[in-house]
Amino acid sequence: MGWSYNRLWILLIEKDMSKTELRKLSGITTNTLAKMGKKEPVPLEALGKICSVLHCELEDIVQYVPNSDT
Repeated sequence: MGWSYNRLWILLIEKDMSKTELRKLSGITTNTLAKMGKKEPVPLEALGKICSVLHCELEDIVQYVPNSDT
């Protein structure tokens, strides 16, 4: 299984916001942001903070992508 944060990156572009700005406003760590860049799972609390800053829902920023093996 995998996670795609492409929706988040698109939303940041639409809002003309950098990843650094998002990190500072949301209070997430650089490690969390790095994991997202590698399409790794991150704590739900971090995703909630991002949603709060961007005024969006979870499905607006993350997408579950099942393995093609299953």
